[in-house]
Amino acid sequence: MERLLSFLEDRTAKRLTRRRQLKEYEKTKKRTVLSEIWSWVDALIFAIFWVIIINQYLFQLFVIPSPSMVSTLNVGDRVIVNKDSYGVELYPAGKKVLTSGRRVERDQIITFYNPEYDSKGPVFDILSQIVYMGTLTLVNIDRNEDGTPAERLYVKRAIGMGGDTIRFDRGNVLIEPSGTEGYQREEDFRAANGLAEGPNRSIGEEYYPWLEAAGVMNAYQEAGITAAAPQHLLRELQGSGYSYIYDRYAFEKARTHALSSFDPSDMSLRSDAARYEMGIYVPSGYVLPLGDNRDNSHDGRYFGPVMESKVNGRVIGRFWPIGSISSLMDNQ
Repeated sequence: MERLLSFLEDRTAKRLTRRRQLKEYEKTKKRTVLSEIWSWVDALIFAIFWVIIINQYLFQLFVIPSPSMVSTLNVGDRVIVNKDSYGVELYPAGKKVLTSGRRVERDQIITFYNPEYDSKGPVFDILSQIVYMGTLTLVNIDRNEDGTPAERLYVKRAIGMGGDTIRFDRGNVLIEPSGTEGYQREEDFRAANGLAEGPNRSIGEEYYPWLEAAGVMNAYQEAGITAAAPQHLLRELQGSGYSYIYDRYAFEKARTHALSSFDPSDMSLRSDAARYEMGIYVPSGYVLPLGDNRDNSHDGRYFGPVMESKVNGRVIGRFWPIGSISSLMDNQ
């Protein structure tokens, strides 16, 4: 035993002496331009490495790309996402571990992987996420065909939970919570359960007669029977003064019902029309995310419920712009 301790002591002393000699040599060694550049590159690589590690496993920075969360979050706002709220993601978009007891809760603002994302291959998908995280969201090399930044991640609010059924009527959300019978208006449901007032509407009921008329007229055009369109439909379209389709879901609902009525034998159209009436059922282990800007948000109404395993974090605060720095924990 004494020999082992003596050996370890001797080796340690030699190693420390060697390190001290190397430090002294570094001090006396002439600094060159290349060595100076390398020292900066080395420091930069080290910093980026730790930025990526922190973004992947602890907190990720995220820039709001669209108006779907207005006015809770505006386009260009930068937020902090807690990455271990629902488990630890081993690599970008990869398997999650340590998920026990970490579930998405109703009304939390979440980030999740876009279900409609057109993958460019696993290597590029991971690389683009690393670049995005390593540059603190300043560089996004993932682009659509038209050159616009691809939305790999979405940020929405968790509205429907496992077992719920959600319907939409003229922009209003109707909720039938798991284990209950009958639908409740979202406003009443929120008030009864002390939920946030984040969701908002920008258009009123008076807008919908025109929007539904536009959807029905589109169906007449698609069926090639425009001449058969009733006069009251034309009067509604010409006299309202509206021209922009805000609520695309309501537009498609009116269009699909009209097409189904033209040809009741088309089972595919009848099925699509019935789906609008039945609403969206959220299976266990899934969540239905919706944007707070209910009249202008591409969300779960269109792509359906999202698996909780695809939810990669919870938005906890906004750090940009400076004048809007705030915690978002009170909004969920």
